[in-house]
Amino acid sequence: MPSEPLVAEHALEFPGGYTRTTGPVIGRFLTELRDGRVVGVRTAEGRVLVPPLEYEPETGEPVTGDFVEVGPAGTVMSWAWVDAPRKGHPLDRPFAWALIKLDGADTALVHAVGADGAKAMHPGLRVRPRWKPEADRIGHITDISCFVPEVTAMVAPIRMEYRVRPGRSLARFLEGVRDGVFLGGRCTRCVKVYMPFRTSCPECGSAISEEVELPDTGTVTTFAINNLPDPRAPEVPFVSAYILLDGADVPMIALMGDVPAHEVRQGMRVRAVWAPPEERTMSMANIRWFAPTGEPDVEL
Repeated sequence: MPSEPLVAEHALEFPGGYTRTTGPVIGRFLTELRDGRVVGVRTAEGRVLVPPLEYEPETGEPVTGDFVEVGPAGTVMSWAWVDAPRKGHPLDRPFAWALIKLDGADTALVHAVGADGAKAMHPGLRVRPRWKPEADRIGHITDISCFVPEVTAMVAPIRMEYRVRPGRSLARFLEGVRDGVFLGGRCTRCVKVYMPFRTSCPECGSAISEEVELPDTGTVTTFAINNLPDPRAPEVPFVSAYILLDGADVPMIALMGDVPAHEVRQGMRVRAVWAPPEERTMSMANIRWFAPTGEPDVEL
């Protein structure tokens, strides 16, 4: 009968730790790590090796003993993602092993990069060391807990509050909007009707004194579909459109509503949707949006 194979488990360990001497080159590198610095060593050809070696790897010649501080920032040359960290890995969450070329160095060192997912990693990524607290450093490569990407973007909440005092013409227009009507001004020289109401003609410079009450219906001349939220919009995506009110010669910009964004088109006939009278103030917010009237489109 065939015999069962013999299996014996073995473990090699040094419970008290394995002590080895570092030599002057590696020893200097580890000492600098303990003090929160990274150094390389210069070769006879002028290259800076990081981590430092006692001999130039290409020629075998001894290095010069000229130590150069590098980094601390560097550039990721290549990387491999670790989804499931193992015991003894530097991080207990997914991370990347990366070849990092520190600024001022000619070679790259291997270390962990704590990035927010594999998609954040790419060749050329700029990273900086995250050091252990000074009291915890012992002169070892693990004195650098890991490298982390440099900050290249930030979210800054912005809010500005300001008060606008309308001039005579804008105040008159907003009074009309408060009352549910659009007021324009007709230039007696150009015979053009401008909306909102203004006191001088932008084309010929003549004074405008004739008020014209315009209907709240008009035609979409052009529009844009917006995919970013806006507290004034009825939904996302929403449409902001230039609307030429009937009887006016210049369009006004307003929101579109009660219609899917992809159905808005040039030439569409629309009507203003007003806020209830009891909610109106001297503000353009009185016009919630424009909605289709159902009339045939107009050829522009």
